[in-house]
Amino acid sequence: MGSSKHVMAIDAGSSSVRCSLYDETGILVKDTGTSFGYGFETTRDGGATLDVDALCGLVFHAIDETLAHAGAREISGVALSTFWHGVLGVDRRGNPTTPVFTWADRRAAGAAEELRGRLDETAVHRRTGCMLHSSYLPAKLMWLSRSSPQEFESTVRWLSPGEYLHLKLFGEATAGTSMAAGTGLFDQNRAVWDRELLDALPIGAGQLSPVSDEPLRGLRGEWARRWPALENVPWFPAVGDGACSNVGSGCVGRGRLALMVGTSGAMRMLWQAGSAEPPGDLWCYRVNVSRFIAGGALSDGGNLVAWLRKTLRLPEPRETEKLLAAMEPGAHGLTFLPLLAGERGPGWADKANGTVAGLSMTTEPVEILRAAMEAIALRFTLIAQRLDEAFPHEAGDREIVATGGGLLGSPTWTEIMADALGRPITVSAIPEASSRGAALLALEALGGPRVEEFEAPLGETHEPAPSRHEVYREALERQRKLYDAVVKGE
Repeated sequence: MGSSKHVMAIDAGSSSVRCSLYDETGILVKDTGTSFGYGFETTRDGGATLDVDALCGLVFHAIDETLAHAGAREISGVALSTFWHGVLGVDRRGNPTTPVFTWADRRAAGAAEELRGRLDETAVHRRTGCMLHSSYLPAKLMWLSRSSPQEFESTVRWLSPGEYLHLKLFGEATAGTSMAAGTGLFDQNRAVWDRELLDALPIGAGQLSPVSDEPLRGLRGEWARRWPALENVPWFPAVGDGACSNVGSGCVGRGRLALMVGTSGAMRMLWQAGSAEPPGDLWCYRVNVSRFIAGGALSDGGNLVAWLRKTLRLPEPRETEKLLAAMEPGAHGLTFLPLLAGERGPGWADKANGTVAGLSMTTEPVEILRAAMEAIALRFTLIAQRLDEAFPHEAGDREIVATGGGLLGSPTWTEIMADALGRPITVSAIPEASSRGAALLALEALGGPRVEEFEAPLGETHEPAPSRHEVYREALERQRKLYDAVVKGE
C-alpha cells in the first residue's frame, strides 16, 4: 500500500457517530474527524430504541464532513464499527418495519425467561457464546412476535444497523462475523446460524443476512453521485465496537485486558484462535476467521454517572472531579448496586434494578456519585476474577488498559478501578479506540500488517494502594450480600 492511501472509519456507538481518516500506519489524520451525538429513546417499561433512518442521516452527514476535510487524499477502503446486539426489521422494499431495538432494551426479559424454560441454556451458551437474555436477539424476536404482531408479520428480514446502512447504499448487505456473533443466534465454532435456536423462534434462517467479512463495492446511483471518491472502494461489513476497541487500544492478546467505560462498560480479552469454548457465565464472540473475544459487560457505566450528575445537580465536571478525588474509599458508608439498566453480567439478571443501601440525612450528592463509581469498579472486579479463572495466564496478572470516555475523562475513576481490582491500570493514549480498531482491521484485510503488529501508545499508569484495595475487598463482600438479598431474594 502506498503512503498516499487512507481508510475512512465510521464508528456508530451508543451515544455518537464519528467519522475519520487513518493512514496506512494506523495514525489518525489530523482535522478529518467528525462527531455527532445522539441518544437512545427510552421508555418507563424498559424500552431503548433508535430511529434507524435518523442514525443513518448522521452517518451520511459525518461522511460528508470528513470527505470535505480529506482533500485529495486517496481513500482505499471504508471501515465500520457499530454497537453490538441491535436489531430492526425491514419489509420487501427494504423499508424499516420497526425501530432499532438496542442492547439496553429490557422488554424481552419475560421472553428470555420463557426460553430458559424451553431450552438448555448451558448448551445454547456453549454453542453461541451468549446467554438467553433480553439483550440478545432470540428473546427480542420472540417478544416482538407477540408485542407487535403486525410489524413482525410484515418483516421479511432482520438486520443490524450496519447491515441496514449497507442495504441502503448497495441494495444488499451481509452480516460481518463479529456482528452475527453478537446476536445470540450464531454457532461460534461452526460459524453458521444456529439451527436449534431458529427452530425455537418464529423466524427462519432466510430472514437473516448471509455471514461474510468480504467487503461490498459499487455504491448505488445517488450515493455514487454524492461520494464519487467512495464509489468503487471496498466497504467492509460492520464489526462490533467492543472488538474494535480492543484492536484499536492494542489489547489483542491473552496478556492484556481492555477495561472500557463509555455509555456502558465492558472488560474484554481478544486472542487468536480457530475455535473457543465459552467460559462460565461470560460471553464469547467470534471476531473473524482467526480471532475470538470474551468478557463481561455492564449496562451501567457513563450513562449512570451522567444520570447522577443531572439528577443530583452536581457541580460542573472539573469541580466534581476535585470533590471525588478528595474523598476516601468507602467513606460514604453506602452500598450501591449499579443495575439501573439491568444486568448483562456476570449474573444476567435482566429484570434487576439499582439499589442504594446506607443512605442517611447526612449523605451528600457527591458521595452517592462516588459510591456509584466504586460500585461499577466492584462489578468489574467480578468480571476480572472470572476471566482469570477461565483463562489462566502463565505470566501472572494481565496488563489492564483503560479506554472509553468515562475513564479517560476521570483520573479519579481510573484510580478507583485500580484500587478495587488491586492491579495497575494503564490509560490508553488512543482517543478513539473503536474507530481506530475498525480502521486497523480494514487495513489488515487490504493487505497491510496484521492488527497485532500495530503499536498502540499508552499513557499514565495508576498503581493500586494495598490499604485502599482492602477497603474495596470488604466493600465487594457487602455488595455481594446486597445482590443476593435484592436480586436473588436470598
